[in-house]
Order: sequence, then C-alpha cells, then structure tokens
Amino acid sequence: MRIKFLLPLLTLLAVACSDYESFSDNPNYRLAFSHDTIAFDTLVSTIPSSTKTLYAFNNNGNGMRINTIQLENGAASHFRVNVDGRFLSGGIWHDFEVLRHDSLVIRIEMTPPEAGTNEPLYFKDRLLFTLENGAQQSVVLSGGAIDAYIKRDGIIIGSDETLLTDKPYVIYDSLVVKQGATLTLTEGTTLMFHDNAALHVYGKLLVKGSLEKPVVLRGDRLDHMFDYLLYDNTPSRWEGIIIHRGSYGNELNHCDLHSSCFGIICEDTQELVPDETKPSVTIDCSVLHNIGGDGLQFNNCVSKVTNTQISNTLGHTVNLNGGSHTFIYCTVAQFYPFTANRGNALNLVSCAEGEQYGLLRKAHFINSVVTGYGEDVIMGENIPSDGSCNYLFHHCFLNTPVVDDIEHFVGCIFDRDKESEDEEKLVRDENFVLFDTENFIYDFTPKAESKIRSLADKTYPDVPLSDMKGVSRQDDEGPDAGCYEFVPPKEEEATQ
Repeated sequence: MRIKFLLPLLTLLAVACSDYESFSDNPNYRLAFSHDTIAFDTLVSTIPSSTKTLYAFNNNGNGMRINTIQLENGAASHFRVNVDGRFLSGGIWHDFEVLRHDSLVIRIEMTPPEAGTNEPLYFKDRLLFTLENGAQQSVVLSGGAIDAYIKRDGIIIGSDETLLTDKPYVIYDSLVVKQGATLTLTEGTTLMFHDNAALHVYGKLLVKGSLEKPVVLRGDRLDHMFDYLLYDNTPSRWEGIIIHRGSYGNELNHCDLHSSCFGIICEDTQELVPDETKPSVTIDCSVLHNIGGDGLQFNNCVSKVTNTQISNTLGHTVNLNGGSHTFIYCTVAQFYPFTANRGNALNLVSCAEGEQYGLLRKAHFINSVVTGYGEDVIMGENIPSDGSCNYLFHHCFLNTPVVDDIEHFVGCIFDRDKESEDEEKLVRDENFVLFDTENFIYDFTPKAESKIRSLADKTYPDVPLSDMKGVSRQDDEGPDAGCYEFVPPKEEEATQ
C-alpha cells in the first residue's frame, strides 16, 4: 500500500522538477536587468575600481539559454566581468542557462589606463547578451579617469622643494618634510592620501593657495560609498598633518583640508614658555572640515588663525593645550553628524608650569563664531583665576551659557533659545544658509536674519577687508562675525 501511494507522489515531483528545469526559445522572452547602466565614478588612472554588481533576472515562465555574453570592445575593454563565477576570457563567454525566476550575478570592475591629458578621460563599453531565441540585449558600462603622480612609497622632502601642480599626487605612504627642508605647495596643488597616510612636518610647510585655486588635502577615494554619499564627504579617509616639535614658521593660506582622522596637530615647541615671535603655524582663509578627531590640536605652541572655518569633528573642533593663540574672524562649528558623542567646539586646557603642556598664556577670539549642536560647546580645564591666562572673547557669537564677565567677554552674543520671553532667537544650525544632513554638505554663511550679522568690531586693528570667499566686509552695516559675510540671495532665488 505504501509503494502504491509513493509512486504518484514521485511522479508528481518528477513532473514538477522537469517543468521547473524546462527551457524555452520563445521569441518574446527577455532578461530583466537591475540596471541599464553601470557607471563608475571618476578614478585615478591605473588604479582598479571597487566592484559593482549587476543582476540579470529571468522573470519568464520557463528557463532561458544565453548563447553569448560579451564586451563590445572585446579584449581591448577596460572593464573586467565575472558572470556567476566565470571570468570572461577574451571578452566573450558562451552557453549560460537561467532557470525560471532565477538570475545571473554579474560582477564588474574597471582599471582605467593613463589619460595622457590634464583633463578627465571617459570610457564607455557595452555588455552584450545574445539569447537562444535570437534576441539581443545590452547594458552600458561607463567610467572616467584622471592621471596622477602615484607615490606608493610616500614622499621624503630632504631639501627645499615645490611640488608640481599639473596633476594630483596619490600618496600611499606618508609625506615627510625633514628638518631643515621647506615644502611649498602652490595654488592648485592637490594631495590625495591613502588610508593611514599623513603629512609629517619636521622642517617647514608653506601652503600658498588662492581663492580660485586652493591647495587641497584629502583622501584618495573619488567614488561613492552609497549612491547618495561620496567617500570624500565622510571622515577618516586619511590621517592629517602633524607639525612636530621644533618646527616653526608653517603657513597655510587658502588650504582645503577635509575628511581626515585629525586636522592639524602641532606638537609642543620644547620651550617652557613659547616665544611669541616664533609662531609654529599661521592659518588664513582655509577650511578644515569633516574630521574623525580633533580639528586643530595646538600643544604649547604659538598660533594665529584668521578667516578660517574649522568644523564638524568627532573630537574637539579646536583643542588648545597651553601656549599662545589668536583667532580672528573664524567660524568654529561643531556639527559632526555621525554621532552625538562628539567633542567640544572649543576646548581650553591650562596646566601648572612643567605639567604636560604648561600654561595657556593667551587665547584670544576676535570677531569669531563658536557654536555647535550642544547647549554648551565651550569648555575650560584648569583655567587659573589669577590672570596668568589671558583669554578674551571680543565681539563673538558663542554657544555657551551667558557669562557676566566684561573683562573676558566683550560685546558678545550668547546663542540661547530665547533672548527674552517674547522674542525667539536663531540657534545653532539655524544661523546658517545650508545644512544638508543627508549628503553632508554645509554652508556656514550666515542667514539674513542671523544674529551673527554686523556683530564684528570693525575698529579692531587687525581686520581683513574681505572674508575667506573674497566678499567685502565693508559693504553693509558692519562686518559679520566668523569667516563668511552674508551674501544677499540672487533675485530669482529670493522669489522662489
């Protein structure tokens, strides 16, 4: 009885399996693709891309056979393709089967050749599918490349040198400026650092960018992490700049440093009391943004920073440990978006003589903005009350509880939720023109109604005539605090 019962069941299973594995040359059958185009971001020539995936679905009622899958450019193609584990040798493959409601998994990579020009070179190919029923289908493959000086063993600067500007540098190991040497980076220089690569300065670094052609220090990933997010908009793509003990006279003008593990670390000068006439570093009209540690960490050194944006850091945005420092027309903005466990916008640390980095002898913030997501983003540690720490906030916009101290806080506005019971006040990110927290794009220019506007003291003797974008500070009621002046929207934007 059991055998008689099992025979029909086995017959049904055999028929079902046979039906599932049946193939048809129905002329109307087509593959369905997950993408009609596989587009690679612009890459550095000769460096392989990451892998992209294409799915070819059979949504028909029977299996399908594919006679050939091939690259239109054949063996000359710059693309590499793997279909269900089979690499396309010579750019063409034969005899694939796709069961009904099944799919092929196709992996695609690209290694672009040298472009041979200073402009990006773009490539295009097609992946062609010829079905057993005679139909032909295709998926477009595209990508581009730029040439670069690729330095796999890093760069050692042993004497005075100026790097070339005709194409970027990709630095796989660190760039080291040895003691006694000066490295000059002129306008338009781009340095792209690989993971764990840093810029170590034992000698001197001179960055001489311009408004139109800043010097760019960034990671080497040009592609997207997700469709909506560039790797370049994420932190910790490379290490950062370390100015080592004994290095003086470093200058950064019109420098764009972003997406690093830290911004600039300036080690102590080896002197108990740093010499005010020997600044370790001066920074002007620069941006340090989107950083996985401290933005600026200055340890018992002398610094001057003007017209500069330091923003969005996992660590402290500005971290001053002893020394003497002046910030004029700066925007210090702690809006790091990836976690709420972020550092302070401004962290001031002073220690007794001989301890760690010693006394914080001077910390002046003039006509500047210090703000962030927290309710209090300015912190001090061991700040003495005997006057040995000369700290001053002069005509600044500060996100910290109101301080009744006219000696150290002169003409400041404190970023509170309300100015009075009846009047609301712009707070934190609402002061600024653009906060795109999906794509991580920011513009720290003040809005028309921001309290930052006309806050700066125009009588202060060290006043730059324009902001870091070249906008005049003389054209309205008074200069704005921070590194950006308000810019009235264009007429068509204002009417939208």
